[in-house]
Amino acid sequence: MTQEAIQSATETLERRVQHFMDGGSTSFVVQVRWPGSEWSKAYGVRNLDTKDPAQPEDRVSIASITKSMVAVSVLKLVDQGLIGLDDPVNGVLESFRTTLRPPGPVTVRQLLNHNSGMPDYADAENTDPLKQIVNTRLSMQRGLELAATLPWESKNMDRFAYSNSNYLALGQLIEKLRGRPVADVLKEEIFGSLGLQHTSLAEPDRGAPDNIHAYITDGGERVDVTQPEVFVGSPAAGVISSTQDVNNFFRALLRGQLLSPAMLEEMKKKAGFADYGLGVWRFPDACSGDVRYGHSGTAFGYISISITSADGGSQITMAMTMPPRPWQDPATARRVDLLQTQMEQAAQETLDRLCQ
Repeated sequence: MTQEAIQSATETLERRVQHFMDGGSTSFVVQVRWPGSEWSKAYGVRNLDTKDPAQPEDRVSIASITKSMVAVSVLKLVDQGLIGLDDPVNGVLESFRTTLRPPGPVTVRQLLNHNSGMPDYADAENTDPLKQIVNTRLSMQRGLELAATLPWESKNMDRFAYSNSNYLALGQLIEKLRGRPVADVLKEEIFGSLGLQHTSLAEPDRGAPDNIHAYITDGGERVDVTQPEVFVGSPAAGVISSTQDVNNFFRALLRGQLLSPAMLEEMKKKAGFADYGLGVWRFPDACSGDVRYGHSGTAFGYISISITSADGGSQITMAMTMPPRPWQDPATARRVDLLQTQMEQAAQETLDRLCQ
């Protein structure tokens, strides 16, 4: 890898990030790694009240990147023979007998790759004010109860349809088979074993000085939505972490430090039409002709993405806090989708330039 390629990659990325900041983003943190070195930078502020400058190692809500970590803990259950990938969970989880109405057997694999057809609890109608939603903890069981208010049709089974409900069920599966909270399981199996000191799924620490805050406006009022109660402990979107820790996780995963070789290969396989495996998105790798792996996430003003080459050698993780935008505004949703797409493009372009 030449110095020219590194300079081209980082300078182009900085221009991309400046575009996001010029658009009103309050912060942006990024870490890029390549064999033998790395580059990190932070932009903007941690907090709109104090104006403290953001630091590269600061913590953010990584939202659905959580799913990749939870998937590892589920696949460890399979590795240890506690359940099979293609075993149905209907008879294992009480929620599938008493709360949900699945149209047929639902396997561990279908939950992991979003092919169960289970409706997303986030699509259930909720007319509560933003402050109430943010400050009300949503248990896995309550989330599945919300999912149960929506139709679960047999025609949707075995079709990819991204649904947070799948990972609430997987969180219940981990707790059922391990006999302890999913946050404790992830801490022992992943965060602790890899030394991820800035990563947690447990109780919030909103006052920590290394938090990057996010905001949403509601009725003209700016609301701080940092580490909201609604996501605390959520196996679908609850992890708080740093770009360095997320890179450490994906590097360890793809270098075989967390799963058996056979289970890692299962995780990486494409499932049907979508470029999704078992808890990981698949991205084209123009450098090797292979596939890169990672995940993206959005939650209450945060947007994040992490992508790693198949050998774990080249990586990028970045997170942005959007400018405070109106709650439940269609224009806000469209803006989030656009920014997420632009961040993925910037991440891929950076990794591609590194190998030129």
